[in-house]
Amino acid sequence: MTASLEGVHPVLMAKDVATSVQFYACLGFKLLFQDSLIKPSYAVMRREAAELHIQWQAPEQWSFAVDRPAYRFLVSDVDALFQEFSDRGGITDETVQKSPWSRPADTPWGTREFHLRDPGENSLQFYRPRTVEVIGGRPR
Repeated sequence: MTASLEGVHPVLMAKDVATSVQFYACLGFKLLFQDSLIKPSYAVMRREAAELHIQWQAPEQWSFAVDRPAYRFLVSDVDALFQEFSDRGGITDETVQKSPWSRPADTPWGTREFHLRDPGENSLQFYRPRTVEVIGGRPR
């Protein structure tokens, strides 16, 4: 019998877990678990098949922008999701990255995507592959 991977649940570091929980709730994630109602240090949130774990981390343990990972979410409709996040109040000056993908755009690597930063300064990238024309074995 072969074992299979059934999911991946990234752990995002947070300076303030409660603030991160509020941010992800604004993006439509539901709280599944929180270790404390008063000052949580760990929480689990889910939206459809995406499950995120949020863990408190002392600021001196990670150095933005050197050590912060990027989390990529494959989505069905990049533009519709961006609009939904905007309507919910999740797109703000604090959350949009100062990059060409702070709003939905086509990338040179064949995707349509936009990027946000959560309150813990983790990079969130929402993307969808575009249809790519292949000519002579090379994408164009």
